[in-house]
Amino acid sequence: MADFASRDPNTPAFWDERFERGFTPWDRGGVPQALCDFVAGEGRALATLIPGCGAAYELAYLAEHGWDATAIDFSPAAVATAQAGLGRWADRVVEADFFAYEPATPLELVYERAFLCALPRAMWPRAAARWAELLAPGTRLAGFFFFDDAPKGPPFGIERAALDALLLPAFECIDDAEVTDSIAVFAGKERWMVWQRRGQV
Repeated sequence: MADFASRDPNTPAFWDERFERGFTPWDRGGVPQALCDFVAGEGRALATLIPGCGAAYELAYLAEHGWDATAIDFSPAAVATAQAGLGRWADRVVEADFFAYEPATPLELVYERAFLCALPRAMWPRAAARWAELLAPGTRLAGFFFFDDAPKGPPFGIERAALDALLLPAFECIDDAEVTDSIAVFAGKERWMVWQRRGQV
């Protein structure tokens, strides 16, 4: 185990230290197949937010397919890492706190990739509430959800019943699929899920 000075994942310093030292075991180095399939099946470009984006490979993929995608992270080192690797899409990565960020245009999709499981469990109700605030009825929260009961993290896993309790008041699960190309830290413990915002469209 690397010896890190910062142990609080609620702070940018925790993530800065890990990005600066290249300790990113959650980084798959590319775009997951389930997202590629989702984009291919969507038929139109969606205004998308990627919170807690890390290196933001998915941002480049979405942008190259014509999607209006923005990636945010509250870690300056994560933002610098993403911008360094994204070429012409670098300006779509913004240093921002998800809980305070206001998108420039209404969102149609929030893409979840290791954001919820990076947050301490006490923060999850705030995250779910913010998703619901950012997404209008009929729009979607889609991505990867990590199921595990280990007490320590990150990643902090969730049980399915707890995820339902967190999201069902505002969202309906419309897709739930096995993930076959997980990296080691998530292998056998994540599912691709699409949650649609409830309410009148």
